[in-house]
Amino acid sequence: MNQPASNVSMEEQRWEIRQATPDDHSMIVSYNLALAEETEGKTLPRALLQAGVQKGLERSDLCRYFVVERDGQVVAQAMITFELTDWRGGVFWWLQSVYVHPRHRQVGVFRRLYNHIVECAKAEDDVVGLRLYVEDDNVSAQSVYKALGMSSTSYQMMEVEWATE
Repeated sequence: MNQPASNVSMEEQRWEIRQATPDDHSMIVSYNLALAEETEGKTLPRALLQAGVQKGLERSDLCRYFVVERDGQVVAQAMITFELTDWRGGVFWWLQSVYVHPRHRQVGVFRRLYNHIVECAKAEDDVVGLRLYVEDDNVSAQSVYKALGMSSTSYQMMEVEWATE
């Protein structure tokens, strides 16, 4: 995956956005546990989540994690997955597992991460857009996504899920 170079100011030099590595495994697991609790009131089985994150870190054909570091500390994350769209002759990147540590919210961290992902996506020849899921009652997140130029679609998500334990 191409990662575009960016011109950053002195203030922004303390921020680094990069693709996650295996060293980020435990932080991604911790952030996903917090995300599930905060957004859905769910307690995820840690062992299952650890295995899922491991698979994601090992299989870039399935997903990629991006993290934001400030002064060497991971403060945010997002995962992208891929959906082929034959109607548009390309691939949508889906944003998932978006989490910003509470101490670093409302200071532009997610905006930086989102903009970086957009730049990476636009650098790929076959990416046609970004999509994400957002909880119906998560009005705060919806307003952030709309401020970044995203809009609601006419689609409803439906699923059938098999037991994973």
